[in-house]
Amino acid sequence: MGEDHYFSADPSAPFEREAFTCEVWGHELRLVSGSGVFSRGHLDHATAVLFRETEPPTPGRLLDLGCGYGVIGLAIARAVPEASVTAVDVNERALLLARENAAALGLADRFTATTPDRVPTDATYDEIWSNPPIRIGKQALHELLLSWLPRLAPGGRAVMVVGKNLGADSLQRWLGEQGWPTERLASAKGFRVLETRRAG
Repeated sequence: MGEDHYFSADPSAPFEREAFTCEVWGHELRLVSGSGVFSRGHLDHATAVLFRETEPPTPGRLLDLGCGYGVIGLAIARAVPEASVTAVDVNERALLLARENAAALGLADRFTATTPDRVPTDATYDEIWSNPPIRIGKQALHELLLSWLPRLAPGGRAVMVVGKNLGADSLQRWLGEQGWPTERLASAKGFRVLETRRAG
């Protein structure tokens, strides 16, 4: 695989689309994934646990952080008609697929997929949902979270799924130490579902 990762801005792998269908919160989603994008051709185990262990968020402004082909943000937009979803990723191929999926599902009016640098600096969110890119490394992950968590509106929350063997418990402790109280909502199949709250 070399340096060609799903978190590369422009994966070099030949672009091949692959469709699949999954059910989330009682809604069927037909999605198209692709080569060079995380979890090609199926719903990854971590995100499946996230969906299974949670209820859809309340209406508001939502951020899908590290969106890939858009499954989390699109599931929210489908389940919560009043939600407005911004999805961010550094992988341009993933963003292309996310936009195509939003259009195919009829959700493009409430789902925007873009690179992080194109999000207005004053944008805030009621909730952030993420299967964060743990494999970018601890320091990069910490920087990522500390750059986006402050965008939570007062009283807002972030919901994340992290593998126990990939440091979920230490991440939970670290977030608390940084002033972001984090609780474990669920633990299943080797994954933790974490909820981080913004005070106020």
